[in-house]
Amino acid sequence: MDDRQQTVTDVPIPFLAWLGAKLVKAEGGHSEVRLDVLEHHCNSWHVCHGGVLMTMLDAAMATAARSLHPELRGSATVDMTTSFVRPGEAGNLVAYGKCYHRSSTMAFCEAEVRDEGGGLVARASGTFKYIKKRSDQGVDG
Repeated sequence: MDDRQQTVTDVPIPFLAWLGAKLVKAEGGHSEVRLDVLEHHCNSWHVCHGGVLMTMLDAAMATAARSLHPELRGSATVDMTTSFVRPGEAGNLVAYGKCYHRSSTMAFCEAEVRDEGGGLVARASGTFKYIKKRSDQGVDG
């Protein structure tokens, strides 16, 4: 598959796979990351660990940004601010990402995690740096 046909969802993200999260959409500056919260995702209070929520938010924003430039190697988080609204109970959580402004080198994004009932669990904003693929790197580079 050449770079023009490559989509963000075609590029494996090993950490998301290990976590059990799935990138189900990344196009036009929007993305969606899903996770079925299991016991190993939880903290001592038996709710989804904040680090897991931040990973979902980060991945949703980064892939939303990257969806606007799929020919690039990727995007790296420059900064991220997160607000935790309420506990993420066991069940399905979905992170929705949006890139609301970009330049040739940077993207400004926001994301939120919602529970099965649509309740807001956490939200974040972040800045991402686009990373160009070197000529000696493959798509996964």
